[in-house]
Amino acid sequence: MTLDPRLWLSQSWTTRAPRPAETGEEYVFVTREAFDDAIRRDFFYEWAEFHGNLYGTPRPTPPADHDVLLEIEVEGARQVRRRDPRAVVFLLTAPTMALLEQRLRGRGDPEEHVRQRLDSTRREIERGRELSDYVVVNDDIDRASHEILSILEGLRQSRRIPS
Repeated sequence: MTLDPRLWLSQSWTTRAPRPAETGEEYVFVTREAFDDAIRRDFFYEWAEFHGNLYGTPRPTPPADHDVLLEIEVEGARQVRRRDPRAVVFLLTAPTMALLEQRLRGRGDPEEHVRQRLDSTRREIERGRELSDYVVVNDDIDRASHEILSILEGLRQSRRIPS
């Protein structure tokens, strides 16, 4: 986000508890009742249940001339694609399962959650590859960020060129 001021990151809601290192800026942490109420009010652009917790993106309201960035899982991306077939979907993957496991453990996830994530990862990656326009391997945060920004700049250029 700091590399491109034209991006606007939507802050998702979740019913899961904050991880030890989270500050409260990562998500809006809410009760299941509050989340269910938001669903009834059609508040979300997309939402899904993932490993027993609900996650959802409020309808985006970005500043003018900004590209919206949603940090969501595969089912949410499928909903976004249904709403807007022109949406560009990136799949970010860890370079190896071992590194994914290390990252999950490093952020303080409970053992049960780590096991669930590792068990579902292959299926999620397969579904994500079918859905995505671009696959980016997150082996190095700087390299992966610049790859994404390069793709976005190409997409922005193509929007400016009249057909």
